[in-house]
Amino acid sequence: MMTGVMEQSGGPIRPGQSAAQEAEPAVATPPAGVEAEPAEQQTGTEEPSASARIVQIRERIDEIDHALITLWQERAALSQEVGATRMASGGTRLVLSREREILERFRVALGADGTQLALLLLRAGRGPL
Repeated sequence: MMTGVMEQSGGPIRPGQSAAQEAEPAVATPPAGVEAEPAEQQTGTEEPSASARIVQIRERIDEIDHALITLWQERAALSQEVGATRMASGGTRLVLSREREILERFRVALGADGTQLALLLLRAGRGPL
């Protein structure tokens, strides 16, 4: 496990803590004495059952976002470890065939957006070219 790895947003992963052990993200709550927005402003509808369903869906989206962030950080740390291990043994900084394989996998699964996502993942793990 690598320690002191910076996540893409610039915040550190604490020493002795893997990216998968990152703390839950902070939930934005209004400051003391400030009222929360009415439900229709939060969900875009005044209809109670639609508003409640939107809140449910958004809770699941937030769970997925947290999982994606955790996995992103873990993947970046592992990729950095692979690169460091390869270079320490006299290998190259990059293996372009591996990067092409990853780009193709994401392109096939997700189309053009997948290619862009793969490029971001690769940069998170190896840094900019």
